Amino acid sequence: MHSLALFQFVFTVAALLSTVHAAPVPSPFRHASKASALKAAKRDDSGKLVVAHVLVGNVYPYTIDNWTSDIQLAYDNGIDGFALNVGSDSWQPDRVADAYQAASNLGLDFKLFMSFDMTVLPCTQASDASTLTNYITTYASHPNQLLVNGQVFASTFSGSDCTFGQGSAAEGWNSQFISQLTGQNAVHFVPSFFSDPSTYSEFDGVMDGTFNWNSGWPVSLTVQSAQSAISGLASALGDGTFANAIQSALNSTIGTFSTDQTYISGMNSLSSSSKTYMAAISPWFFTHYPQSSFNKNWLYLMDYQGYNSRWDTVIANRDSVDIVEIVTWNDYGESSYIGPIEGAQPAGTTWATGFDHSGWLAMTKYYATAFKTGSYPAITQDQLFMWARPHPKNAQASNDGTGQPTSYQLTEDSLWAVAFTTQPATVSITTASGTTQTTDVPAGVTRLSMPLNPGAGMSATMTRNGATVLSVNPGTDAYTFNPNPETYNFNAFVAYATANSTSS
Repeated sequence: MHSLALFQFVFTVAALLSTVHAAPVPSPFRHASKASALKAAKRDDSGKLVVAHVLVGNVYPYTIDNWTSDIQLAYDNGIDGFALNVGSDSWQPDRVADAYQAASNLGLDFKLFMSFDMTVLPCTQASDASTLTNYITTYASHPNQLLVNGQVFASTFSGSDCTFGQGSAAEGWNSQFISQLTGQNAVHFVPSFFSDPSTYSEFDGVMDGTFNWNSGWPVSLTVQSAQSAISGLASALGDGTFANAIQSALNSTIGTFSTDQTYISGMNSLSSSSKTYMAAISPWFFTHYPQSSFNKNWLYLMDYQGYNSRWDTVIANRDSVDIVEIVTWNDYGESSYIGPIEGAQPAGTTWATGFDHSGWLAMTKYYATAFKTGSYPAITQDQLFMWARPHPKNAQASNDGTGQPTSYQLTEDSLWAVAFTTQPATVSITTASGTTQTTDVPAGVTRLSMPLNPGAGMSATMTRNGATVLSVNPGTDAYTFNPNPETYNFNAFVAYATANSTSS
């Protein structure tokens, strides 16, 4: 069998195998070392944290009321704080000030911290560091500022090449940032440096830990790597080991802890007395900007309930993780958002409009609680979540000069669903008239999937003892699996319902 055809067959069968929730299978994948002895950082507010990454660049029209609403919504869904990703726009300090004011007004134990976007903030001159240090000193004593061991917590997106006019990046960060901040302004610095973790010793004295940004997705999974990984499975066709081989291949890519192990191991070369490991968790990734814009047109495979899988993996390895950062709250341009669609989308972003992701936010509290406490909480409310892309992966868009995104071949034309059930129930999913899949599910969390039908929508019901517990039906006006799209869109439309409430 041709390797690509075999790959598609493998993942089709894997989708059938993944219809029932199972405990995650940790995989060594590429790296063997696991720093199981890593202890959680001691915090002023004890315990592990779940925060969400907020692009301040997307909140230009925000008022304090918008921040108040977002913070309350995040808090109600198990999120402990926001990482404020700031760039170079002159108006962004005002939005940051509003965020801190809103958090203060609410009086919640909700933490904020700076995540400097070093892909856009200048960092070639010594004076460039003043933008960063000013943010730190402004909010160091704010009651909602995240502190670790009495130090101001701060992170980055990128920055391993920033020299701030010095002889090396390490010297630049040390002399112009770390050393400039002392006393109550001293920083606990946990950047996302896109450099080999084996070189972290170069940043000893700068880093107090690391944020593994790309751990939220299987970024190394491409069509080519998938073909290579499964090329040897053909010999197992007809053998009882084939299903196990498929499951192993799936677990080796979706939601694994392999890169986390590498980053945690890299932290061993840091001499900080309190090291913090921050892991990323993300529900989705698709971006579609042409060369004339941001020149970003690819996706990462997050089928097979990737958000749930990643949560389960991190929870299983929680002894090695201090903070979870959900990537993201509002990055509409990369389709990774779990917050409401508001504020301002980047110019040319069309694929987020009408694609609500609040269902992923609604399931977050369950997993965040498990990460923070070490035990999955009891399901106290019946809920049903379902999501799907808006067109077949091989559909030809009639008016899209950007073209199909890189790695689109990896995806399945399937609807993905997760049932949260207080007691055993029956879930019926419909993807076209006369096409319904009915499954008896136990109490707890059950994953389901079903092929989509071009030209049709999706709906579902949960019943128990002959009575309807809840139903989800967004209607074809909101969602149709369109076989003839005008433009390519590999974002996900998410619908959900909670018992005794209307469907979303």
